[in-house]
Amino acid sequence: MTSATESSRGCKMQRMWTLLWTFFLTGAVVLAQAPELARLEQRLGEAHAALSRAERAMPETERTSFERDLSNLDDDLAYLRVKARRGERVTDAEQRDLAERIDRFVQRANDRARSTATPGVRAIPVGTELDVRLQTPLNSGTANVEQRVEATTMVNLYQGDDLLLPAGSLLVGYVAAVDRASRSDRKGSIAIQFTKLTAEGRTHEVRVSVTQALESEGLKGEAGRIGAGAGVGAILGGILGGVKGAIAGILVGGGGVLVATEGKDVDLPVGMVLRVRFDSAVPLQ
Repeated sequence: MTSATESSRGCKMQRMWTLLWTFFLTGAVVLAQAPELARLEQRLGEAHAALSRAERAMPETERTSFERDLSNLDDDLAYLRVKARRGERVTDAEQRDLAERIDRFVQRANDRARSTATPGVRAIPVGTELDVRLQTPLNSGTANVEQRVEATTMVNLYQGDDLLLPAGSLLVGYVAAVDRASRSDRKGSIAIQFTKLTAEGRTHEVRVSVTQALESEGLKGEAGRIGAGAGVGAILGGILGGVKGAIAGILVGGGGVLVATEGKDVDLPVGMVLRVRFDSAVPLQ
């Protein structure tokens, strides 16, 4: 009887020490991650302030788009806070990805505020979207990080009667990340970032990300013009470019990541149409 009692006490003590050790580790994880999350909260506060400065002169549709993006950032930070409180590790990749997205948002909002403060400046507004035709074949099974990528614009981009960007202008970028399909992770993915725009003999530094992969009917109907002044942030390509709609089997996530949905590598042949967004304003003079 005494032996059974001592055994029961030993089990209880062992469970108690296990619980205490678990609480200790959880607390250690939370404390270790607190400074990083605090820095992300500070950056997110800067994002809210940047939007407050920029939204005064925004049309409602553009303001709604900015507010939606900011709300997503708020939700993502809240998710990381919950993970930390549960004692789960918030990875460096998660922190870095959120920090980069917050920084891009702040830059977009600041660029928009500057363009509002200096009316009459000839520039491609932040948030402008248009369609480009890929000139570099890409496949997540063979592509390499930092591989050069080229694409050309499909339609003229106008602001009122002023031609901002002629069809055939060249976007140059690189493969920012690539994940090959495998047995364990069957969905391949590839991320593209465009950093230079060459138009009318001039090259401009840009930040342009992919928002959609589109099915094209080919080259027919790719002449025309479309206005950029009245609808900043509106879709400015595709309507005149013979584009049918989003390609089945490819999804585009944050940061321009194209992901295969059918358990294979992402294949982007020459001629594929990508819808892209200018994440910063581009002064043209």
